Amino acid sequence: MQYNLDDIRSQFPILDTQVYGQPLVYLDNAATTQKPRCVVQKIEDNYFKENANVHRGVHFLSQVATEAHEAARETVRQFINARAAHEVIFTRGTTESINLVASSFGRSQCHDGDEIIVSQMEHHSNIVPWQLLADIRDVKLRVLPFDASGTLQVDQLEGMINEHTRLISVTQVSNTLGTVNPVKQIIGIAHAHGIPVLVDGAQSVPHIKVDVQDLDADFFAFSGHKIYGPTGIGVLYGKEDWLDKLPPYQGGGDMIDRVTFEHTTYAKLPFKFEAGTPDFIGSTALAEALRFVSSVGIDNIAAHEHDLVSYATQQLKLIEGMRIFGEAEHKSSCISFLVGNIHPYDMGTILDKLGIAVRTGHHCAQPVMDAFGVDGMVRASFAMYNTRQEVDKLVAGVERVTKMFNRKKK
Repeated sequence: MQYNLDDIRSQFPILDTQVYGQPLVYLDNAATTQKPRCVVQKIEDNYFKENANVHRGVHFLSQVATEAHEAARETVRQFINARAAHEVIFTRGTTESINLVASSFGRSQCHDGDEIIVSQMEHHSNIVPWQLLADIRDVKLRVLPFDASGTLQVDQLEGMINEHTRLISVTQVSNTLGTVNPVKQIIGIAHAHGIPVLVDGAQSVPHIKVDVQDLDADFFAFSGHKIYGPTGIGVLYGKEDWLDKLPPYQGGGDMIDRVTFEHTTYAKLPFKFEAGTPDFIGSTALAEALRFVSSVGIDNIAAHEHDLVSYATQQLKLIEGMRIFGEAEHKSSCISFLVGNIHPYDMGTILDKLGIAVRTGHHCAQPVMDAFGVDGMVRASFAMYNTRQEVDKLVAGVERVTKMFNRKKK
C-alpha cells in the first residue's frame, strides 16, 4: 500500500496553522498527537445525536450509546489483540492505568519486604505510583539500568529477580530516548519465575504493532491522546485471571452487583474497575482514532516514522556541538538532544518563533536526565503526518539558534 502523505496531512486541519507567520511544524507528538477530522466529527456526532448515559437505561438513546461504548471496547480488543473484550478496562489514560494496578495489585498482592522492578528510563507515571505503594507497604523499588546508548541492560534482570520480587513494570518505548525495549524477552524471563509484568505502552501503540497475546503481557496500558484520539481516555488491558484476583480501584456506581450498608458485591469484568459514568464519548472517539490508524496501516506508519528518525538523526549530527541522547539499535519516534551549552528552554523558545514546536525540559523522566548529568533536553518527536521537509526546517532552525549563540560567545 502506498503511503499517501498529502492525503494523511489533509485529515489534520491544525497542520495548516500559522505560528508567528510561519507554517506550523509540529514535532511534539510524544506529548500529544493532533486529531484527524473523523475523530472530532465522531465527538460532535455523539454529543448531538447519541448523548445519553450508558448501561441500565431502557430508553432508545441510552441503548444506542451503550452499544457504541461496548463496540468501542471491542475495537480496542481487536487493535491490541486481547483475548476478550472484558479484559479491556477504560481509564483516563496510561497514568491512571498504572495507578490502578499499583493500587489494586499492591493492596492485594504485596507485603512488607516485597520488591517491584522498573527500568531506569521510566516516565514518572511508572515510578511515582510504586513509591506511593511503598508509603503503604514496605515495598522496595529496584531499577534495571540502561547503558550510554540508551539500551536497557536486560542481561542484568535475571540477577535482580529473587523471592521478594512481585511484579516488573517497564515501558515498551522510552518517551525520552526512543528506545524500543525487548519487552517480550523481559516477560519471558519474568514468567519463568512466576512474576507478572505490566507494560507501559503509551509510546509504543501509536508507532509499532502491539499484540498483547504475543507479548504475553499480564497488564498493558496506553493513552488515547497519544494515538490521535481525545484526551481523558485510556486503556488498561489485563489478563482475566489477574483482573479477577484484584480488588476494585475505586467505588461507586456501575462497578457493583449488590449494595447494602453491611456489604457490597462487585460487578463482573470489565465493570468492576469502571466506577461511575464512563467517558462514553471518549471511548467511541478513541475507537474512531484506532480505525483511522488501521486504515493507514501501523506497519506503514512505523516505516515512515523510522525514515524520519533516521534522516533527522543523520542531519542533526552535522551540527557543531550536537549531542543526541539515546542511540539504541532499536529506536522509535523521537530524538532528544542538546547543542553545546545552549539551554533547552532557549533552544525551544527560539524554535517556537520559527513555527517549530518541540518539547523542552525533563520530559517527566528526571532519572534519565540524572543518568546523563543534565537538567533537561530538547525533544523532537514524530507522527504519521510529519515530513522530511519539516525535518529540514528543524535542522535549519537548530543551526540558526546555534550560530546565534556562538556569535554571542565571541
